[in-house]
Amino acid sequence: MSLIPDETVEQVRDSADLVGLIGESVELKRTGSDYRGPCPFHGGKNRNFSVIPKKGRYYCFVCHESGDVFTWLMKRTGMDYPTAIREVARRAGIVIPERPGRTGPDPLEPLFGAVAAAHDWFTRQLLESPEAKAARQYLEGRDVPLETAAIHGLGFAPSDRSFLTAMRELGVKDQVLLEAGLTVARDDGSIHPRFRGRLLFPIHDLRGRVAGFGGRLLGPGEPKYLNSPESAIFHKGRQLYNLHQAKGAIRKEETVILVEGYFDVFRLLLAGVDHVVAPLGTALTADQAALLKRYAPSATLLYDSDQAGLRATFRAGDELLRHAIRVRVATLPPGEDPDTLVRSGGARALEAVLGDAVDLLERKIQLLERRGWFEGVEHQREALDRLLPTIRAAADPITRDLYLKAVSD
Repeated sequence: MSLIPDETVEQVRDSADLVGLIGESVELKRTGSDYRGPCPFHGGKNRNFSVIPKKGRYYCFVCHESGDVFTWLMKRTGMDYPTAIREVARRAGIVIPERPGRTGPDPLEPLFGAVAAAHDWFTRQLLESPEAKAARQYLEGRDVPLETAAIHGLGFAPSDRSFLTAMRELGVKDQVLLEAGLTVARDDGSIHPRFRGRLLFPIHDLRGRVAGFGGRLLGPGEPKYLNSPESAIFHKGRQLYNLHQAKGAIRKEETVILVEGYFDVFRLLLAGVDHVVAPLGTALTADQAALLKRYAPSATLLYDSDQAGLRATFRAGDELLRHAIRVRVATLPPGEDPDTLVRSGGARALEAVLGDAVDLLERKIQLLERRGWFEGVEHQREALDRLLPTIRAAADPITRDLYLKAVSD
């Protein structure tokens, strides 16, 4: 068996004519930037089936079937994943460079299959479950339309054990659920759902496969956010929320916007900003910075402007500099985060904040000047000590020279 390189899968997906492919069997009519038609999955006659070229996705607002160009072929023709990739590549005129791989079945496939089955079940719970009313109200309160949440694959995990029952009925083995991070085992040997009473955000790998989840607790308790555990398919420090969708826009814009949370990503997407990603609730890691370096030479950090947000900003900025990524910092008004900024001020407020972004070192200097750190020799030495980590982090020699010149001036 030969393996298809990840970068080739990305190229094939980005080059796919999803509208043309689906239009071969579904009568589609343009509605704004999207296309609508009768759903081929549940057989309805109304135009409840939407194809969204900008996101490379399709979605039915009645039966909730959704996916990308590969899942379309897999569900409609019975192709397996590699065959679907090759078929789309053939249509796009892309030659796939094969590389030797293992023979026999992929040992990770059962884990991805379990997570995919869980994701499908969670998304239906959000739309249909009476218990998910609190989640639907929560989204409404944050001005996230349910249709938007559904298109992006948000789900809901009930607080009872119905998830286990559903997975067992689908034939997913308990051990696979455990290895995929979907359940936890107690000391007495009993198995319980990992996610309970949580709004779930799917976290995809670069191939667009759901690898894990981030869950937001809707009731009292801790932790407020809970991620899937480390597993053979999910690595929190090596994945970024929304990168699978944003990578094309990041390449086009030649820059990426980093925000702190899932809802910050959502709000920017609703404002028409597609080149946005977020770490998974932790500080930006070296692996995540290296991943971003593959797609863009520069980044803008749009984190909260409180003390915790500033610390996270400078930690992330230094990490990006170590990977020769140019870094700018966008400063939010006091008490605002990207979500609240766009909700209150709209896309124009966001554009203004992004337009005023400054270089990472310049932002540090601004804050130090504001606090009087350059008044007197002793303070200047301490200020330099605070600037040195960022100067040393700059792997790009031109950036480092500019930083040294800025400090000497």
